[in-house]
Amino acid sequence: MVGGCPNVALRVFVRKKPNKSGVVSIQVISKRQGKYTVVKTIGSSTDPQQIQAFITQGEHYVSSIVKQSKINFEVENERAVIDLFFKGIDSIQLVGPELLLGRLFDEIGFNKIKGELFRSLVITRLVYPVSKLKTTDHLFKYTGSIIDVERIYRYLDKLNGKYKEQVQQISYAHTLKILDGQMSVVFYDVTTLYFEIEDEDDLRKTGFSKEGKHQHPQIVLGLLVSVDGYPLAYEIFEGKKFEGHTMLPVVEAFRKKYQLQDLIIIADAGLLSNDNIEELQQKKYNYILGARIKNETSALKQKILGLHLSDGQSVLLEKDSTQKLIVSYSTKRAKKDAANRRKGLEKLERNIANGKLTKQHINNRGTINI
Repeated sequence: MVGGCPNVALRVFVRKKPNKSGVVSIQVISKRQGKYTVVKTIGSSTDPQQIQAFITQGEHYVSSIVKQSKINFEVENERAVIDLFFKGIDSIQLVGPELLLGRLFDEIGFNKIKGELFRSLVITRLVYPVSKLKTTDHLFKYTGSIIDVERIYRYLDKLNGKYKEQVQQISYAHTLKILDGQMSVVFYDVTTLYFEIEDEDDLRKTGFSKEGKHQHPQIVLGLLVSVDGYPLAYEIFEGKKFEGHTMLPVVEAFRKKYQLQDLIIIADAGLLSNDNIEELQQKKYNYILGARIKNETSALKQKILGLHLSDGQSVLLEKDSTQKLIVSYSTKRAKKDAANRRKGLEKLERNIANGKLTKQHINNRGTINI
């Protein structure tokens, strides 16, 4: 929005409308009771000087048809626009997030990160976790901040390049304070984040997607947290990297950075590989890794399946001379797994009945992907 005239019943302003062809159209728009109408198209061009000339013509046209003061929406007058926008409607401004989350933000120590944009992005993400573009709308609507989405993207690059270590250091120090200086157990997990683009680059590559977006380039994000889930460290890996190869680099860097001894690592079954276990043992880590019954020996499978455990009960089994298995039973998890199997079978039956099951759905291990 380039210029306009406020009115309770009618607003008229000049709009820059970019077209897919690259041409920018300058239009005079009216708004009455939430409905927008094109009053007049001043002109279209790709030349910046011509576009500015059309904007000036549009502003003169607005002045000629509406006898009210004109507002310039250029960046240098953004404060005047905000003051006008919020005049008389202060009640829609959100003060709770800043009063509550802003205080926590300061107590943790994140206010040491230079620039208000970091604070705004963190608090808004907690209150309204949406896309960066919608984040700018939220900030304008509820805080009066005019922030271009491209500025956010540039800042995120700066945050990762310049402030990453400081952010992690602040988070670690806060967590250590909460845990009374005891840092002996860490949890590691990974996720994938995909991008709505087709082309890959050095970081964004197609790979196994946890969100099922296998056709999209992605990155792999490894996160290290403490007891109760307080973040300690994170690392970004290229999208095609096997998640099992991400754990030890992150854990090793964390341990060396803070000179920690006797660290216990807890991770899920997806990170359980012979190479990982061997390296953990070589580096003398204590660890608890998730395991799958199907990956155990036949004898051990029979022993596990022969157990008759009640809800919440656990037993300790010897796997070999260096490893033990903790076998637990959960009624809630059993019901959840049974429901998922039932849904999978129903979907498979529908695909067979509709003739939608093809060779492409069967992987090289004979498993059907649906």
